[in-house]
Amino acid sequence: MTLMSTQRRRIAAGALLAAATMVVTTACGGGNGDGGDKGKGGLAFNGGVNKVLNASDKKGGELKFIGSQEADSWDPQRGYYGFVWDFARYYTRQLVTFKAEPGAASTELVSDLATDTGKVSTDGLTYTFTLKDGVTWEDGKPITSKDIKYGIERIWAQDVISGGPIYLQQVLDPKNEYKGPYKDTSPDKLGLKAIETPDDKTIVFKLPVANGDFLQMLAMPAASPVRQDKDTKSKYGLKPFSSGPYKWESYTPNKSIKLVRNDKWDAKTDTVRKALPDKISVTFTTNSDDMDNRLIEGEYDLDINATGVGAAARQKVLQQHKGNIDNPQTGFIRYAVFPQTVTPHIECRKAMIYAADSKSLQTARGGPQAGGDIATNMLPPAIKGADPKADPYGKLAGKPDLAKAKEALAKCGKPNGFKTTIAVRNNKPIEIATAESLQQALKAVNIDAQIDQFDGAQTSGIIGSPKVVKEKGYGVIIMGWGADFPTGQGFLQPLVDGRFILQSGNNNFSELNDPAVNGLFDQALKETDPAKAGELYKQINTKVSEAAVYLPFTHEKNIIWRSSRLTNVYTADAYNGRYDYASLGVVK
Repeated sequence: MTLMSTQRRRIAAGALLAAATMVVTTACGGGNGDGGDKGKGGLAFNGGVNKVLNASDKKGGELKFIGSQEADSWDPQRGYYGFVWDFARYYTRQLVTFKAEPGAASTELVSDLATDTGKVSTDGLTYTFTLKDGVTWEDGKPITSKDIKYGIERIWAQDVISGGPIYLQQVLDPKNEYKGPYKDTSPDKLGLKAIETPDDKTIVFKLPVANGDFLQMLAMPAASPVRQDKDTKSKYGLKPFSSGPYKWESYTPNKSIKLVRNDKWDAKTDTVRKALPDKISVTFTTNSDDMDNRLIEGEYDLDINATGVGAAARQKVLQQHKGNIDNPQTGFIRYAVFPQTVTPHIECRKAMIYAADSKSLQTARGGPQAGGDIATNMLPPAIKGADPKADPYGKLAGKPDLAKAKEALAKCGKPNGFKTTIAVRNNKPIEIATAESLQQALKAVNIDAQIDQFDGAQTSGIIGSPKVVKEKGYGVIIMGWGADFPTGQGFLQPLVDGRFILQSGNNNFSELNDPAVNGLFDQALKETDPAKAGELYKQINTKVSEAAVYLPFTHEKNIIWRSSRLTNVYTADAYNGRYDYASLGVVK
């Protein structure tokens, strides 16, 4: 999930926080905390981490988001940022979705548009679902199985609606024989053979090869229905047609969004979305520090991106407003990635890894509390197959290894160093600070790294385009990733499987295409025993480290703000440690 990406993307489901016993604390709004661990009305530091704060079923009011990062796309088949997946629950539904519970319990899949979580054949190749009665679009027309099939088919149209996760395409059509609905020659544009719709209430998926994570893929926004007569193709993200409790009233890209109630949504068909606010608004700004100040002043309720309070406001909120902040783990790894088309020699890449100052990078990201623990490899600790002690480049020492960096430079034929460019989003001060830390460290071994700040709203077409990356000479890209779902497949595959390299909306920035890695994924995906699959993901992770295409920085933690007006506040592992947006309410 680029921020996936930061989101990531992605993104992404399954932030993998430690499980915690649910504790419900009731409180009423008012004020922004009192400067201690306890705020007014019972607000408390970490009061929303793995437990519900301000439980309430009261409806009404306007929930006000603010953010410094626009979506990669609000189109459910295109969006890959993690916060987009969380927000998309307001206007999309899927056959199955994640449970509306705090912490680890949120990763349990429950029925949504379907009557249950599906009937699976004994060989794991056929999944059959029946749609609930009374599920409708925002104009009152029934949502049909054909709408779901058509929505999923749009994933194949990467030339028109690029970006977004392609797991379903890989699983249902591994030979890439289907050309997408816009090139479909069948009269109904429903020619994907792997999905059958025998009637409007039944949908059947036929997998060529079993995949133990298939239900997880169906819980993604990419599996949302889209109605053919409302599909505006590349413009669909400007005003998606709603199947959820809210519909789009207005949208000005990079400025604002307004959602209002969808009066055709029937709460009796939806057990996961509370739909408490009357209105939901989002304001975008390019000034992160100003955003933090406006949150503290109570002008807005929370940061939609949930990437944490910036350095300028961090001390203030920790000292004066601690009752209004949470400090969850996110399941993200923040890292630098080295595109092989720009830095093809492995020893040159190793030189950058050895020269990096892991303690300085951690500090640049906010230190242990605001930044997270030093990361040494590319699997989050709670995913099966992860080995937090695996430290192939000695990064836990917290300092550069200049001798090994110089040795690597000699091996790659650049004993006097070389020039490169670090690509970083211009609206993420913490990422810019990280790039500056890396730049300074590389100077010690005569690697001259210039920093190019690109438009963060154009990620998919800039660093997501291998052609642009090569043209701009981006030898280093600063990014982050959280699991699309809580397995090695859900975290690593989009980043390192060569079959996931896309010409736009790419997330395999290194363009690693190692047949051994790809083959290990094929083995792991068929494995029904999670422990055995974990051993295969461990091997993949080792090979990724050996390829020297990633420099992990931290296992991320964020200090996130919540206004005192919010009700039903809790962090959800399924949404990368962000609050479960679809459960939030406000005190009017």
